[in-house]
Amino acid sequence: MAEVAFKDELLDAQFLRTVGVAPYGGADIGECLAAAAQVQGVDLGSWYSAWSSLAERVLALAEAAAADGQVKTARSAYFRASNYFRTAGVMLLAAPLDARVVVSNERQTEAFRRGAELLDVPGEVIEIPFEHTTLPGYFFAAPGRSGPGPLVILVGGYDGTAEELYFLSGAAASARGYHVLAFDGPGQGSALIKQGLVLRPDWESVVTPVVEWAIERADVDPERIALVGLSLGAHLAPRAASAEHRLAACGADCGSFDLHASALERIPPPLVAGLDGSSGWKAAVLGVVLRILARKPTAGWALRRGQLVHGVGSPMAYLRSLHDYSLDGLAAKITCPTFVNNAEADDIGASAPQLVAQLTCDHEFVTFTSADGAGDHCEAGARTLYHARLFAWLDPILQP
Repeated sequence: MAEVAFKDELLDAQFLRTVGVAPYGGADIGECLAAAAQVQGVDLGSWYSAWSSLAERVLALAEAAAADGQVKTARSAYFRASNYFRTAGVMLLAAPLDARVVVSNERQTEAFRRGAELLDVPGEVIEIPFEHTTLPGYFFAAPGRSGPGPLVILVGGYDGTAEELYFLSGAAASARGYHVLAFDGPGQGSALIKQGLVLRPDWESVVTPVVEWAIERADVDPERIALVGLSLGAHLAPRAASAEHRLAACGADCGSFDLHASALERIPPPLVAGLDGSSGWKAAVLGVVLRILARKPTAGWALRRGQLVHGVGSPMAYLRSLHDYSLDGLAAKITCPTFVNNAEADDIGASAPQLVAQLTCDHEFVTFTSADGAGDHCEAGARTLYHARLFAWLDPILQP
């Protein structure tokens, strides 16, 4: 992608991710540029400080506006502060868990809930029964709707949160008359940071309790439920839809078809045998290479994050844990209409055609382009364009 605010590609992508939700109330462009100017190179401590300081200033604005009865101003500021707190902590995701990540998660959750309380139809804080615990999330009832209505369940990615999902797709769905359910599953947001639930491949075991919780509500039409995932969620949502057949539609926004295969593509060919265990000395060399890489501030971020999310103790163990994350042989079991998309300049979603090739259900495939400003991962700079295409497809299915 073209450089937006940082010379470092990863920091620039994270900046675009944050500023890209400005149309949905999750950011202000000027505020984000001001924070970016305070970051010193690839110093992740300065990244945290810059975004945390901005979040605290905007939160103070929210509190003052709320005390003065300025509801819309307060809501807007609470929401922006929430997303800035999330942005502050995202680059510090690693095992062992950094205390600053815990603080940023707590602060983003608190600010978001204050904002959600001030919506015209206040968002509901929910807890979904799951195995021996609960999953945290939110239910946003569609404004002005009476009687059972269609529901969009949102699934986030490796480092996303239920709160961020509101800005990424929840607000857009709500404005179009859908109920919205956003939640943190194992390995995500508060479920990971506060409860220690690590990622698991059998996402159907996660989504089915969510669906069962939703259909018990009198305001949800059980025949009109869509599951939409982005980034890693675009792998997890189709996985869930391959077994949870009560879904009326599924969306997959820029995910990987096979996470293990994608990891192999990034390993020097001479060392690939070290990952599958067929060569002891190559495994030793690869392990050293990965540990050195993991110490690099931005180049090693995905490895550090992966260890935390998967609950493993080394970069090698993280890459090996990806073996079970493949849609091969499962995609053909999806029975509901499915919308798959990727973005032109995004290598994470490059394998989307493999998912499309195995689908036997009705489906649509879209590649968003750089010429339209939508070529980045999950169309980070063009979410309004993504929503235009998604809902043009989804509306006839769930709101005929």
